[in-house]
Amino acid sequence: MNLAVGDDLRVGVPSKGRLRDECLALLSAAGIPTGGLHGAGSIARTSGLALIEMRPRDAAAALAAGALDAAFLATDIVAEHDLEDLPTLELGFSRSQLVVASRDDDGRAALDDLEGAVVATHLPHVTEKAFAARGVGVRVVAMGGSLEGVCAAGLADAIVDLRETGTSLAMNRLRVLETLRDCQALFVHRAGADLADVVLRLGAVLAARRHRYVILHVPPERLDQLTQLFPGLAAPTVLPLAGRQDLLAVHFVVAAEELWTRLPDLRAAGATGIVALQPQALLP
Repeated sequence: MNLAVGDDLRVGVPSKGRLRDECLALLSAAGIPTGGLHGAGSIARTSGLALIEMRPRDAAAALAAGALDAAFLATDIVAEHDLEDLPTLELGFSRSQLVVASRDDDGRAALDDLEGAVVATHLPHVTEKAFAARGVGVRVVAMGGSLEGVCAAGLADAIVDLRETGTSLAMNRLRVLETLRDCQALFVHRAGADLADVVLRLGAVLAARRHRYVILHVPPERLDQLTQLFPGLAAPTVLPLAGRQDLLAVHFVVAAEELWTRLPDLRAAGATGIVALQPQALLP
């Protein structure tokens, strides 16, 4: 497979859907231009990178064949193409669960009850491995389109598919027999590819999304109490306020979730004028 991008490092980017939008937003936030991407097959070259829009399944196959250096993929596609040993950065979005489901009136209650059943899936390799590991004999049929409808119509006894909200399963009167794995978007790359700068940038943006930069005022006598509660990355930054002896300005970085759950602790420590900002990048 020749992608004709010279010596640039080749990175597969999803060509459509929510995963594409999230990946492009992440790349842009990391200072990697994506303006040249406008649909399947388009290529954007920047700083030694060639971003190539393609279907995730095609990107996974190309990565497995050594024709790509990296790709944005979901956990299920990585497993289907045996790429799990490659270096991976978890991106935290496009979360879902890979589940085994069957009709809610078939009397089955567990994966083991599918002995001899027909199982439809977009992921035949992953499905065969999962059932073989449990010693359950099934016939796996690779299908596209809406698998819920296939099962509801009686064309398969069960499906192995991704669940995000569970709405489609419920609409087709299917129930989950077992969750095989949690899935999310990943940045996967070959071990020998010189992508340290890209991984560093993406990681910095992801870390920033999980944190807040907090600025507040606190009485000097309450400073020790505050810094014990919120030590920051190394230590909080403490600054005097012009013309004020009764207050100090304190700056620190904290996990977003911790900030919200511990707001009462901030108030109890005498904090006022609290401002929480979203950092653009974070490199501890």
